[in-house]
Parts: sequence; C-alpha cells; structure tokens
Amino acid sequence: MIEDEAETVAGRVVEEEREEGDAGAARVVSWKGRGIAFAPLDVDDAELVQVWRADPAAAHEVGMWPLALSAVRDRIQRDLDDNDRDDFLVLLPDGTPIGHIALTDQDVVDGTAEITLMLDPDHRGTGHGTAAVDALVDLAFGELPMHRVQAVTHTTNTAALSVLARAGFVREGVRRSACLHRGRRYDVAVLALLRDEWQALARPQSWDAPVAGPVT
Repeated sequence: MIEDEAETVAGRVVEEEREEGDAGAARVVSWKGRGIAFAPLDVDDAELVQVWRADPAAAHEVGMWPLALSAVRDRIQRDLDDNDRDDFLVLLPDGTPIGHIALTDQDVVDGTAEITLMLDPDHRGTGHGTAAVDALVDLAFGELPMHRVQAVTHTTNTAALSVLARAGFVREGVRRSACLHRGRRYDVAVLALLRDEWQALARPQSWDAPVAGPVT
C-alpha cells in the first residue's frame, strides 16, 4: 500500500475535500488507483447519480431509464443494504466526483463478482475509466478472495469494450438478443478477468502505483 504526505491509503480513514456537493463536506477515501480514488457511495450522492443516469449516451449504451431523485435515493439505499456488493464514487485527486463504480453479485464461495461503471460524460475518453476498472479489480483480487470478475455490456458499446480490453478483460462470448431496450433487441457481450490473468498484467497494482502525477 502507498502512503504520501497528504493522506494514508492503508489501514486508516482518510478525508478529502469534495469539489461538488455540500460546501465543507469531506470524503472518506477507501481505495486509490492510478490518478483516481474511491470513496464509498452514499445516499446523499443521489443527485450526482441521477444526472449521470440521465445522460443520453449512457441511457442508450447501458439501457438506463432516467429516474426521479427519490427513486435514485431508494435504489442507492437498497444497494447499500446489499452485503454482496460494494459501491464507490470515482474521485479525481482534487476530490471531484467523476463516476460510480461497483463490484456486485459477490460470491466469496465461488470467488466471482461483476463490475459496473458509469462515468460523468465530461470525463469519458480520458483514461479515467480504465484506471477505475484497474483499481477495482485490484481490490477484488488483492483484498477480496475473488477468482473471476465479470463484466457485461451491449456488443455495440465500443467505448466500454475498449476500456475492458485495456484492463485485461477477455471476451468470452455473446448472449444473443439478451437485452430489450426501447423496443430493440441487443446482443450482450460477456467479458471476464481471472486471477492468474490479473497477476500477469504488465502494470503496477493499486498499492504500487504513484499517488501523484497526471492521470493517464
């Protein structure tokens, strides 16, 4: 794990100033990666998540319906009450929230889980998505007893497929016509990263990555 002058990543609670949300509020950083950090998602983050869910590109690619703020709050609360998932905000080094990432359907017996990611439209195509996925799989394999982490997305979602490929995920197959969205059937790609594949990746793991410096 990494420790720098400003904050401690391993074994301690760390606070960062939030750039969005209530003035003076602080964030508890629970994990760090390459140029990004994770903070636990909270019900009070519902307004951010609502805006991200309502983005037309996300709605088209992921198949989301825009929800009322109360419904987003209820959904976040249900997710927080689910012991088989962990939800995080993705933060920039200055504390700005830029997305929501989660490790869901965790099965510690079989060692399997699924990853989901939703980024702010203004921060797509910058490398933040790959950095966030890298950090989450490091958490899954380095701190949790996972053997296989899965991701699913429409076969037409080229941006997500590129992020997953850069993170080392292997495309295993296609679930044909598995998703109905706005009156159209979509094929769904299934990708996964196994523990031994993660160990063989030629990149620093989260606890070895530099804390400071530009996001790549």
